[in-house]
Amino acid sequence: MDEPNRMRARDCLTGPMRLAAFALLFVFFAATAFANEIRVDNAQLQPADGGGYSLSADFDLDLSDRLDRALSQGVPLYFNIDFECYRPRWYWFNETVTKKTYQLRLSFHALTRTYRLSTGGLHQSFASMQDAVRALGTMRDWHVIDADDLAPHTTYEARVRMALDIDRLPKPFQVSALTNPDWTLTSGWLRWGFATGADGSIAQ
Repeated sequence: MDEPNRMRARDCLTGPMRLAAFALLFVFFAATAFANEIRVDNAQLQPADGGGYSLSADFDLDLSDRLDRALSQGVPLYFNIDFECYRPRWYWFNETVTKKTYQLRLSFHALTRTYRLSTGGLHQSFASMQDAVRALGTMRDWHVIDADDLAPHTTYEARVRMALDIDRLPKPFQVSALTNPDWTLTSGWLRWGFATGADGSIAQ
C-alpha cells in the first residue's frame, strides 16, 4: 500500500476512535458533574414569628471522594445558602427586596472521631458523615423577609441556592478547585414567583 493510501486508512481508523474517546470523556465529565450536584428538594416561605417570612428548604447532596478525604484530613468545608427576593420590572432592572447568605461549616474532629456542623455560635456533633450531611441539607425557619419589605398587590420572584464556598478553602485547595470538577458542588438557583394581597402578605 502506498503512502497516501496508508494515511487515508489511518484516518479512517482514528476518526471513529477520536469520536469514541470524546464520547467517553463527555460521559465521564457529565457523570462527575451530576455526582457533585446539590438538588433542592423543597423550598417555601412561611410566616415568621414577629412578622415577615422565613425560609424552609431541603437540599440533597453527597460529598465526592475528594471532598470526603479533605474533610477527614482536617480541612473544614464551608457551605453557603443564598436567598434573594426581587420585584420584576419590565421597564428597568429588577428591584431587589433582599439578599441574604446563611453559612454553615462542616468539620471533622480526629480526636473524638465526630463530625461537627457549625453556624454562628451554634454547634451540632454527629457520629457519621451521613448524619452530618443530612443535617447540613436541612434548613428550617431562616428569617429572610421583614414585615415591611413587601408591598400590597405586587408580584415578586424568589430564588435560593446552596454551594460549597471554594473561597474559604486553604489556598492549595483553591488552586486545585479551579481545574478539578470534584470541588464543584452547587445546586444552581431554584426560582419561584409569588404575589401579595391587599395587606402585603403573601397570597396562599
